[in-house]
Amino acid sequence: MTGNLFRDLVNGGDSPLSILGTVNAYSALLAKKSGAKAIYLSGSGVSASSLGLPDLGFNTLEDVLIDVRRITNICDLPLLVDIDTGFGSIKSIQKTIKLIEKSGVAAIHIEDQVDEKRCGHRPNKKLVSISKMKDRIKAAVDAREDESFVIMARSDALAVENEKMLHERLESYIEAGADMIFPEALTKLSQYKYISNNFSSPLLANITEFGKTPLFTKNELKNVGVSMILYPLSAFRAMSSSAERVYFEIIKEGSQKKIINQMQTRNELYDYLSYYDYENQIDKIVKNKY
Repeated sequence: MTGNLFRDLVNGGDSPLSILGTVNAYSALLAKKSGAKAIYLSGSGVSASSLGLPDLGFNTLEDVLIDVRRITNICDLPLLVDIDTGFGSIKSIQKTIKLIEKSGVAAIHIEDQVDEKRCGHRPNKKLVSISKMKDRIKAAVDAREDESFVIMARSDALAVENEKMLHERLESYIEAGADMIFPEALTKLSQYKYISNNFSSPLLANITEFGKTPLFTKNELKNVGVSMILYPLSAFRAMSSSAERVYFEIIKEGSQKKIINQMQTRNELYDYLSYYDYENQIDKIVKNKY
């Protein structure tokens, strides 16, 4: 079960576990062949790459499932998935968990924002009550069929309330059954250290670029007890910037000659996709058939 594998990696010797953001099946293959042990699909990534929309709660469950299934069908690394607030009511949360789990996902995180959510590093976020978030977590825990499937609780309380309330919320979420915790938008290493010292659940640090959290290194986070480091959109930002430069160059120069050395070659692409293996299989079928 991928949930067990994810837990083993989190609790293993190479701590903290680096979890690399992948926005589609091909980027999942790139991450795996680069040495990643675990991957991630963010709600923001689905919104931006699949829908062309901002991270403001536009995703539906089906939008997420489409990308999830494409990734898990081609890549066997344990996948952590952002399900935002769970896509609605308690019944909707239960449906989400069942379908996500059946799609081969190892872990999800669910957050305590209201359904009309914001990016975790933007202002004007609003939170549901502790009791309502506990209901979300209990619904998720009750809905899973495999006990190894990881339910992670994310809290945005530091930015909305204060550090004391963040700790109160995390304690309540663990009591409700959350396996791991994800305090969003922390700004100091000391904040991670306090949580790791006072809570036994594995702790995730979201090291996203251009946000509230500084780009702490793996060693820095290891020293304060962080169990997982999430890099949700690092590769996507780089891909997007590179693609933009290519488009501008072609429009401006009428050719891609000057930037050809910045591109992945055809053979490199084919290698990642196992193109020649598939082609050989087709050749055998054609030979036998015709």
